[in-house]
Amino acid sequence: MHDIVQDYYGRQLQHSDDLKTSACCDISQIPAWLKPLLSRIHPEVLSRYYGCGLVCPPLLEGCRVLDLGCGSGRDVYALAQLVGPTGEVVGVDMTDEQLAVAEKHRAYHAESFGFNNVRFLHGYIERLDELGLEPGSFDVIVSNCVVNLSPDKDAVLRGVQRLLKDGGEFYFSDVYADRRVPDAVRNDPVLYGECLGGALYWNDFLRLAHRQGFTDPRLVDDRPLAITDPELATRIGNLQFFSATYRLFKLDILETACEDYGQAVIYRGSIPDSADRFVLDKHHDIQTGKVFPVCGNTWYMLHGTRFAAHFDFIGDFSRHYGIFEGCGSALPFDGQSGTTSGACC
Repeated sequence: MHDIVQDYYGRQLQHSDDLKTSACCDISQIPAWLKPLLSRIHPEVLSRYYGCGLVCPPLLEGCRVLDLGCGSGRDVYALAQLVGPTGEVVGVDMTDEQLAVAEKHRAYHAESFGFNNVRFLHGYIERLDELGLEPGSFDVIVSNCVVNLSPDKDAVLRGVQRLLKDGGEFYFSDVYADRRVPDAVRNDPVLYGECLGGALYWNDFLRLAHRQGFTDPRLVDDRPLAITDPELATRIGNLQFFSATYRLFKLDILETACEDYGQAVIYRGSIPDSADRFVLDKHHDIQTGKVFPVCGNTWYMLHGTRFAAHFDFIGDFSRHYGIFEGCGSALPFDGQSGTTSGACC
């Protein structure tokens, strides 16, 4: 699989327009605050972008960030501007041709930004322990449409868990399927290179995250992918694919369900470019100044991370009220007395 990916991204694809799916983001999906950052990036780097989402979480100034599968460096150079001169961005990729483009324009970006805070490493995202990176040394790890290309996704998340600081997060976009991908699709070189063959069934991804210590994955946003090539569309049959962004926090204290402790938070509106609201994930859009009830896990995701200084926290863990309503789970037992019968799952 490594050979397939290196050939596809190193030799067959020369430009974003060569892709046969809608995985690449178009300009309408780029927020206004990001457009000036992208305008400072070299055109050759931009032309070889093959991502499927936005991997620039808020509040990165001064952070140390790792980009898994950085390619030609578009996201690295965008993140470099967000972390600023006191932060650092490290990009890792296995494709020589892509890294050559990224390295070729380092001086250009250092002059454009006024500082040089990036470096690139040749390596495999399944073997992060071989790169000499110190455990627990990154505030944020990102990846843009690359984890699906890995033949050992457990090893990727295990490496991420090892390199993140306590309270750090893995913020990444990738491609997921609505069911398990059959072998005919998985073994197709073009479909694999287009990020479809290696896509995980979304529920298998959640199991993988739990297995590697990320107890409560949070979906940030998602969109369906269109297969623009008719011949490829025929090959995938009834499979549906989605681009989705998740954030996984390294917090050992998180519970396996959203439990209610009567807590709430108030967002102060102090995070740059988020004056009116802070979006933690798809189901937590927190308006500035408003008391916002939260489960215990959400409380920890805000209190035990770089976001803590931007919130006021109400309550503690001294009293438990059961499952937190609206977080995707509920009391499983029938509230009515008596015996009922029904079909099995």
